[in-house]
Amino acid sequence: MKNARALVMLLVATAAGLAAVVFAARWMVQQTSTSTTKVVIASADMSLGQRVSPEMLKVSDWPAGSVPPGTFNDVKKLEGRVLKASLSRGEPVLEAKLSPVGTLGGLSAVINEGKRAITVRVNDVIGVAGFALPGNYVDILVNTEKDNGSKGEGSGGSGRDQNISKIVLEKILVLAVAQEAGRDETKPKVVDAVTLEVTPEQAEKIDLARSIGSLSLVLRNQVDPQDTSTAGATKATLLKIPVAAPPAAPAPAPKPVVHKVVARAPSNCVSVIDGSQSRQECF
Repeated sequence: MKNARALVMLLVATAAGLAAVVFAARWMVQQTSTSTTKVVIASADMSLGQRVSPEMLKVSDWPAGSVPPGTFNDVKKLEGRVLKASLSRGEPVLEAKLSPVGTLGGLSAVINEGKRAITVRVNDVIGVAGFALPGNYVDILVNTEKDNGSKGEGSGGSGRDQNISKIVLEKILVLAVAQEAGRDETKPKVVDAVTLEVTPEQAEKIDLARSIGSLSLVLRNQVDPQDTSTAGATKATLLKIPVAAPPAAPAPAPKPVVHKVVARAPSNCVSVIDGSQSRQECF
């Protein structure tokens, strides 16, 4: 009797467990189907400046609670758009990574509004041994001659110019090296030209700087926003040459003292008559 009761309880427990598993699986399937949304993702790696085509994209299910802002759910809406940032395979296509509608492909598509692109000739030293890559920030250093007027500091009073090195522009974005604008590689590339993104005023300064001296790129930290203000390095400051004090001006000659003589009017006078002549004598 006892064995039969235990067998019945075991069968009831097994049936209840199976029912729970079935209901839990059905609930999970329903939850999964209702918590995803359609998102357009990249089906292959794409680089900045590239024009998007339907073959490069596909629609995939994405968790509804973690969809980033600016996504698309239709591939046709992206046809002909140009990337201004690189995309990896499986990454969702965002509006923030696309150039405005109607933008043509190429480097001009990645230049921000109000900015310009200018190319600077470099070598393995000026280009920071090839580590100035697209997406990095650099400072512009110019070495030129400083006009010190008639008597320059450290020039021995000869009035000649002296060399000076000074940072003239800071935190300039590198758009491309040579003809490559990809920002995903970290391997250094020794090239002969670097294209920079600048404002119109900065473009004028760079053009002037390379005409009056030699330029160098100074690689800076990607997240360092600090601006610096330096006086520049000269031979005198580099070698710590003491600056000679200017000669003292000669003391002015003393003015001569002028003594004024005041004539006093005579106090006692007498008239002297000599024949037909008369004169007056005072004492």
